[in-house]
Amino acid sequence: MNLLRKLLFPFAILYGFITSIRNFLFDRGILKSTSFNIPVIAVGNLSVGGTGKTPQIEYLIRLLSDKYQIATLSRGYKRKSEGFVLADKNSNAEILGDEPFQFYQKFPFVMVAVDANRTNGIRQLLSQQITPEIILLDDAYQHRKVKAGFYILLTSYDDLYSDDFMLPTGNLRESRNGANRAKIVIVTKCPKDLSDEKQAEIRLKLNLSCSQQSFFTFIDYDDEIYSKEEKIEINQIKSESKLILAGIAKPKPFFDYLKNENDECLTFPDHHHFSDADLDSIQEKAKGRKIITTEKDYVRLKDSKLVSQLYYLPIKSTFINHQQNFDATILEYVKTNLEA
Repeated sequence: MNLLRKLLFPFAILYGFITSIRNFLFDRGILKSTSFNIPVIAVGNLSVGGTGKTPQIEYLIRLLSDKYQIATLSRGYKRKSEGFVLADKNSNAEILGDEPFQFYQKFPFVMVAVDANRTNGIRQLLSQQITPEIILLDDAYQHRKVKAGFYILLTSYDDLYSDDFMLPTGNLRESRNGANRAKIVIVTKCPKDLSDEKQAEIRLKLNLSCSQQSFFTFIDYDDEIYSKEEKIEINQIKSESKLILAGIAKPKPFFDYLKNENDECLTFPDHHHFSDADLDSIQEKAKGRKIITTEKDYVRLKDSKLVSQLYYLPIKSTFINHQQNFDATILEYVKTNLEA
């Protein structure tokens, strides 16, 4: 924790007090939360950014979309549109935001919508000619005006909420007690070989209730990189000199997975809008080499002047163990609430 953040400690106490009062008012029904008569699953975190929400939403889409009509609803962070937008063939990352546009491109059979007002967004989805059976709320853990039926809380292995503190001293959007709303807590970005003993130790640190389930996942990388024209095996590209580019919250694991001693890594802020000057600089640094980026960055760069050199590496969230228990819990919630 740097000196400035320590000096801002009084503001963190004040921020924590304000958010705690807000949560108390919602918990007691003094502030209104709207419920809906279909399964609504909210995925989010207590901290700012970098816990792996996008691959977790994608996991849920893969789990549920064979049997049910799914819709995702996101805020659409840094998009240039306003209000409710339902993705269609004319959509792009500027209209939807990069992550929702990624959902739309990967899962064209899923309804993808954005709206900062999640209550309005759900109502709009339910007013469509074809209505969803399940709605997945992306990054909506603090959006208390909607009362989801099921909350999934994510926390990174190397940055557990139990070790963190309120903004601006730490990275928490609300106090650790907010974890009590979650039915499932997933510790993300774990080492693949995380032992049962270490998992048990983390569960104790998170101080979960007996009614809450916990799971552990790691980021699994695809065996190939992809461009508009081709795909290349990852083992081939690892030894090749290249430029690796990322505009995500915590890019180090992505860089570490791909880079060799001849590579150059470029880091941009999360959700960065690439200017013409950025593109010129990237192209100059690449010196004709392949440019490898994240899937999230690719949706913003695929129509740029970099396209002839540009590739992306997909990722997915993989459970270390007990995946069947997670799947069964989600499927049982959905089944029960569709029959209600």
